[in-house]
Amino acid sequence: MHYVLYRELISLYIFMGLGEWGKRGRGREEMEEQVEGLGRAFVDHYYYLFDNDRSSLPSLYHSTSMLTFEGHKVQGVDEISQKLNLLPFDQCQHVISTIDSQPSSFTGGIMVFVSGSLKLPGEEHQLRFSQMFHLVPSSEGSFFVQNDIFRLNYG
Repeated sequence: MHYVLYRELISLYIFMGLGEWGKRGRGREEMEEQVEGLGRAFVDHYYYLFDNDRSSLPSLYHSTSMLTFEGHKVQGVDEISQKLNLLPFDQCQHVISTIDSQPSSFTGGIMVFVSGSLKLPGEEHQLRFSQMFHLVPSSEGSFFVQNDIFRLNYG
């Protein structure tokens, strides 16, 4: 379900020519709506994979992608995969509170900021987190995560 929705929105993105923000006479509101929809679809897809099939997450990254996880920086699909798959918990559930998306200065790119909670098995309290993604169109007609920054929110 999540993958299908994500692919359908990417197809809509390509069909409507949203890779060239505003050059097709699209109104600002329509563009913002499309960007928000793509951001939501990506977030649903990403956290579904993280919570249910984490080993599939590397397919969303590229050799130039960078991840900063709690201040630790890694680059490239292999290093990102290793970091995500070696986290000290196997199971978790993300509960999303907010999603904010906007077009980036990279043609067709989208910045996505997420806040929410992370539920870990056996833990009484949820952990608050924030995560930022920079999605960039690929030559295959989809998106990949160019930049990913994750932080737990303490306090």
